[in-house]
Amino acid sequence: MIAASVKQMGHLAKQAAFLMAKASPLQKEEALVVLADKLHEAEKEILEANERDQCSARLAHLSEALIDRLSLKGRLPSLANDVKKVILLPDPIGEEFEIQTLPNGLRVCKRRVPIGVLGVIYESRPNVTIDVAALTLKTGNCAILRGGSETLQTNLALLSLIQQALQKASLPPHAIQMIATNAREQVAQLLQLDESVDLIIPRGGAELHQYCRTQSRIPVLTGGVGICHLFVDASADLPRAIEVIFNAKTQRPSVCNALDTLLVHADIAERWIPEVIMRLKKGGVSFRVDSQTWQLLQRILPSLEGIHEAQQGDWDTEWLSLVLGIRIVENIDQSIEHIRQHSTGHSDGILTEDRQQAEQFLQDIDSAVVYVNASTRFTDGGQLGLGAEVAISTQKLHARGPMGLKELTTYKWIIQGDYHVRLS
Repeated sequence: MIAASVKQMGHLAKQAAFLMAKASPLQKEEALVVLADKLHEAEKEILEANERDQCSARLAHLSEALIDRLSLKGRLPSLANDVKKVILLPDPIGEEFEIQTLPNGLRVCKRRVPIGVLGVIYESRPNVTIDVAALTLKTGNCAILRGGSETLQTNLALLSLIQQALQKASLPPHAIQMIATNAREQVAQLLQLDESVDLIIPRGGAELHQYCRTQSRIPVLTGGVGICHLFVDASADLPRAIEVIFNAKTQRPSVCNALDTLLVHADIAERWIPEVIMRLKKGGVSFRVDSQTWQLLQRILPSLEGIHEAQQGDWDTEWLSLVLGIRIVENIDQSIEHIRQHSTGHSDGILTEDRQQAEQFLQDIDSAVVYVNASTRFTDGGQLGLGAEVAISTQKLHARGPMGLKELTTYKWIIQGDYHVRLS
């Protein structure tokens, strides 16, 4: 079910939001159970649509990194499992917190309620369609989705399953809608629907986030652009650190929580950086290194194939591919300064056995997710127990980091009295 215009979508979503806010936990659970089942039942049709999108992407000469991001091959069982995990999570709607009884006898609390209508604009990754739908339905919200043109056929196939699941649970199918054309002007129209849409969530590159911030009449929750760092302290367990780095860089290099820059303490640089390079080269990684590392490697390595001296702008690049920046730093303070200058506030970490160094790093690095002795790849709603995520926010209001169920709620004050009147 696709509305004729973006404005009509907004109108239908606003109507559906009133009904979704009143939906029972059992209704929402039924919709999600049906959706998980349909992802299994319709696997053939979904993958056929996905293959058409991938063929179009290759004809359009999109990068292999982008094609990997849009592929669902082998990923549908995981998507269905993520929906099932959301089903098992507590429903936050209606939860009361910060409860108190005032001296005058008034009972005061905050009660969680849905945000309302979300406008979610994203690129390449059709799994976002299912993640957003699952979290949106569980929290009684509605959403107008706009995926990338390169995933249109896949997203339409997924939308059909979502709306079937809603109908099966006697919920309004227009709770989840999709802008089903590639026209850029429809995104502009969505950003102007402040009478219908409560929050815009862009998921994509810096250009998309900037466009939404400058063009929207609706609050925009930005994030997802990740220039991620790991600092290796001199005290780190170096053999284990290499495996963390290998995982952070190569496990899925095309995503926002993949490692971009490795900062290495000068005391271990000469003996250890060559080991890192040899290990990561086996995973197909190439390197951009600072001048100090470049001079070091020229003396030590027999071949510099795949290694290049960093150029201006490299430290501010989200690689989204098998490229890793390496820089030598003199101490933890220099690593912190580098991260403060070049991080996008997404995910940054330290590998160390020194508790004091770890605490300093945790204190001084102001990113949405800060790690000690772990891969940056864990910045993910599913990995952190949220079931899934609608986005990873790098701003400080209203949510930060992976956005799960509670991050898709707001609250209202509930004041209960016994015919109280104000006397002063």
